[in-house]
Amino acid sequence: MRKLLEFVIRFHFTIMFLLLQTVALVVMLRDDEAKRETVLSSANAVSGYFYENFNFITEYFSLRAKNDALAEENTRYRNTYLRSYREKVPSVESVRDSLLTQKYYYLSARVINNSVNSPHNYLTLDKGRLDGIQPDMGVVSATGIVGVVRAVSDHYASVISVLNQKLRVSAKIKKNGYYGSLYWQGQSHTLATLMEIPNHVEIAVGDTIVTSGYSVIFPEGETIGVISDFRQDAGDSFFEIDVELSTNFKNLSYVYVVGNLHREEQIELEEGTENGQ
Repeated sequence: MRKLLEFVIRFHFTIMFLLLQTVALVVMLRDDEAKRETVLSSANAVSGYFYENFNFITEYFSLRAKNDALAEENTRYRNTYLRSYREKVPSVESVRDSLLTQKYYYLSARVINNSVNSPHNYLTLDKGRLDGIQPDMGVVSATGIVGVVRAVSDHYASVISVLNQKLRVSAKIKKNGYYGSLYWQGQSHTLATLMEIPNHVEIAVGDTIVTSGYSVIFPEGETIGVISDFRQDAGDSFFEIDVELSTNFKNLSYVYVVGNLHREEQIELEEGTENGQ
């Protein structure tokens, strides 16, 4: 009660002003239908404006939670991809077991920083070492490949983008399996270049380009883009192919980091083979 009295005493001029304004408004509108309708209409417009904007703000913040949930759902779906598994060689002992064993797995992450205008572009993700992210893991979006993890801290990861002149990706033409090296020439953020495809190979504008699977980073068949143009220099035995990237690097929010469960085994075997020669 004492605090209430202190409040009334402190703001008594303001309270008196509001009361008088209310009384004056009631007297003015009591017998004037037109003015009353005008005031009520204005009040409805103002309240409607605030309600509309309040709903927009609440929807905006709830959208983040919905997107996070959708990303997690898509991650679970990606982990069931057939290309995430490899065939087992059946034996007498394992004849009742599944003939597939998981090789790749996916982790969702959100892009919190991204660049497209530098010759060497990078992204930053909101997941790091404590979330299972490691260097040299592949990164893909819902529409195509994004890059390769370069470095990690406990809570963040730095990704070397496909839009980086230092990155090379093993890619192939989906319809015939011919593979080469894909890289970015530092020009348009929508185009990359595929090299080392022999000039006798039948190609056409619109052909789909995917990852070859000839590395420990990306599974075979991850979408890269489509052929938009190609040419051959005089005396050259290979095409130079323009690939329109399927990933929109100016509109990246959520990505999937790809882990290879057989990575160390494959690297150890390949390094041992090379050292033995």
